[in-house]
Amino acid sequence: MLLVKLAWRNIFRNKRRTILSGLAVGIGLAALIFVNGLLVGMLNSMVIAATDSFMGQGQVHAEGFRDTMETELTINGLDNILNEMDKESLIEIAAPRTIAQGMLTSSADVISVAAYGIDPERESMVSQLEEVIIKGSYLLDETKRKILIGSRAAELLDAGLGDRLVLTMAQAGTGELSQEMFRVGGIFHYGIRDIDTYLTFVHIDKARTMLALPGAAHEVAVKFKDLNIAEDSTLSIWEKYSAGGNEFLGWPKLLPQLKAAHEMSDFSTFLTSILVFGIVALTIMNTLFMSLYERMYEFGVMRAVGTRPTHMALIIILEATSLALVSIMIGMTIGWLANSLFAIIGIDYSGIEFAGVTITEPIYTVINLKQFTMYPLMIMGFSLVAAIYPALYAAKLTPS
Repeated sequence: MLLVKLAWRNIFRNKRRTILSGLAVGIGLAALIFVNGLLVGMLNSMVIAATDSFMGQGQVHAEGFRDTMETELTINGLDNILNEMDKESLIEIAAPRTIAQGMLTSSADVISVAAYGIDPERESMVSQLEEVIIKGSYLLDETKRKILIGSRAAELLDAGLGDRLVLTMAQAGTGELSQEMFRVGGIFHYGIRDIDTYLTFVHIDKARTMLALPGAAHEVAVKFKDLNIAEDSTLSIWEKYSAGGNEFLGWPKLLPQLKAAHEMSDFSTFLTSILVFGIVALTIMNTLFMSLYERMYEFGVMRAVGTRPTHMALIIILEATSLALVSIMIGMTIGWLANSLFAIIGIDYSGIEFAGVTITEPIYTVINLKQFTMYPLMIMGFSLVAAIYPALYAAKLTPS
């Protein structure tokens, strides 16, 4: 305890140097905490943007449909799957969809589209489609002659609410063209160019009629009660709903580039940490050597009166520990304040595309336990490693 008190007193002999060194190391720690909070927040925002906007957190398809998009490849046992999913404790809601390529024609122009047939009630609980309608209204069961188009598509077709559009699709099996006239019931705006241009939505019953697929669906979009469920590949539900020629996949497999972005961010954080900790180690080592040379006469006297070399080294180690504690307190305070601030106000990256996902909402930093446990412990560890050389130097000092 005497050596601890001595070490604590020594680092505050030169308060200015200790505060500056503590700030240098503390700001490095705060930067790590903030960068981690920003990366976690960005990845969470990307996952939410990708899953909640329209895709869903998981999807069921017939095997091979995602590769070929063949109209004939419908989900096997659709009614049974929907009934079972409604009873699942892990699943909040499941929404069936038909998907087909088609042509949308107005009096002004014609564009190719991906036409989705949706169940309006279920779809509103899986995706944000109902929330992003900027003109008109959402599809209702009694409005099966209405169509929803994107804001960009409305510009290209020069179409507004109530205008007539003709949707053309090929029927399953025969390939014969099927045409229906719809009126624009709503215009949506996701802020994602491809969706606002090429996606269009009609009632699933009308889509089934046009495709000659009564009671069928190409996709079941699933929303879990917890977003993390989609990342747990050990759960039995994946095998349960992948039987009978179907496949049930979560967002990590539906968007492998987003999963890769997670892994890349972890590696980037690791490299940043090594760089910061290297700077921390050099800062601590430099501070200890400066303090040691200033007290060279004092150390000589301590050796002359019988202080052991191990105790001399221990004093330096304890001084490094004390300085690291001061730095950690400063860094954790700054890091917590920065993360707390941007967790409220956010950082606007709307419209930026990364890993195949367009960010539509501000990024809010995330505070987690790792930031205030692992990083401070690593700062302490690197500080102790950095103190080894000055400690050995002090232990070898001779009284003369």
